[in-house]
Amino acid sequence: MAEIADFIIIGGGIAGLSVAARLAAQGRVVVLEAEEALGYHSSGRSAAFYHFGLGNPLVRGLTAWSRPFFDAPPEGFTQTPLATPKPALFIATDEMRADLEALGAEMRRFTDTVEDADEARMHALCPALKLGGGDIVAGLVDHGGRSLDAHALLQGFARQARAHGTVLVRHRVAALVRNGADWTATTEAGDSFTAPIVINAAGAWADRIADLAGVAPIGPQPRRRTIIVFDPPEGMDVRAWPFTKPPGDVFYILPQGNRLLACPNDETDSEPCDAQPEELDQALAAWRVEEFTSLKVGSITGRWAGLRSFVKDRIPVAGFAPDAPGFFWLAGQGGFGLQTSPAMSALAATLVTGREWPEEMADLGITPEKVSAERLMSK
Repeated sequence: MAEIADFIIIGGGIAGLSVAARLAAQGRVVVLEAEEALGYHSSGRSAAFYHFGLGNPLVRGLTAWSRPFFDAPPEGFTQTPLATPKPALFIATDEMRADLEALGAEMRRFTDTVEDADEARMHALCPALKLGGGDIVAGLVDHGGRSLDAHALLQGFARQARAHGTVLVRHRVAALVRNGADWTATTEAGDSFTAPIVINAAGAWADRIADLAGVAPIGPQPRRRTIIVFDPPEGMDVRAWPFTKPPGDVFYILPQGNRLLACPNDETDSEPCDAQPEELDQALAAWRVEEFTSLKVGSITGRWAGLRSFVKDRIPVAGFAPDAPGFFWLAGQGGFGLQTSPAMSALAATLVTGREWPEEMADLGITPEKVSAERLMSK
C-alpha cells in the first residue's frame, strides 16, 4: 500500500530539502533522494560562497532576499553559524575594466556593500595578486560576501522537513504515474508514495523524472565544474584572504582554512552522472592561479567536480507544468542553488500553495512569470 502524503519531493539536494522545509508547515512531505546521502551531487560539491558577482539580475535579487536568512536563521535551525563574513574581491586587467565596471553597477543595484579597490587595497586584501602594468589594474570589493556552511544548511532544512514528514535516501524513483487527482511515485525497491502534488527537484536528472511522468521536458543542461585544492607557500597564512575572481567565467580562488581552492569556472556539457574532475581542467585551474597571482601550484592535494544545471535563459525554474496538473518544476538553479535557497524555497512554496506573491520579491524584480516552466515551453 502506498504511503500517503501531501507533497512528494524528488531530490534531496538543496532545492528539494529547502522547499520541503517550507512546505512541512502546510502538510506532510516525503523527500525521495536516489543517492546514499543528502546533497550528494551539486549541493555537496559547491565552494559555498555567497556573493553578488554570480548570475543575472533575477539571481542577484534572489541572493539579496536570502541574506537575512543566512545572517539570522530561524530558531533551532542550526547550532553553528550558517554564514561567516568574508570579503569578495573582483579584479580586472585593463582589458577587463569595462566588464568590471558593468559588474559593479549591477551589484550596486542589490547591495550597498560594494566599493572600488585600488592597487594598495587589493594588495592588502590578497598580497599574492599580480598588480599593475599588464596585470591587475582595477578592483571592486564587496564587504557583504559570506562563506556558507553547506552541511549545516542542508541539515537544517532536512530537520525542518522531518518535523512534518519523511526524508529518505537510497530511494530512486522508477515510476511516476498520475491516477485521478494524485501522483504515485514508486521506487526501484518497490516502495510507493502518493500525493496530489509532486515536486521535481532532481537537479541534473530533472528531465528524466519528467520523462517518467510523461511531462514535456524543459531542457536543463548539466555542466561540469572543477575545483582543486593546494597549499600556499610554507609560512604564508591565507585564511583572511578574500574570495577573488575576475568578471566573467575565468577563474576564482578561495581560502579554506589555510589551504586554497581554485576553480577554472569550466562549464563542460555532461550527461547526468557522478561527475569526476578531468586532468585538463585541473591543469587549467592551476594555470589561472599562476597567471593572476605569484603563487605556484605544486602538488594538488584535493580535487572534485560537480554538475551545475542551467536552462536556456539561465534563470531558475519554479512552477507547475502546463501539461500535467500537480507536477511542479523546481530546477535549473545552476551554481547559485545554495546562496538563493531561502528565496527559491519561499517562492516555490508560495506557488505550490497558491498564496499571495510576496511584495518584497516583486520589488526585487522576481515574478512568477520570470521563473515559470511555461516560459520555456514557448521557446
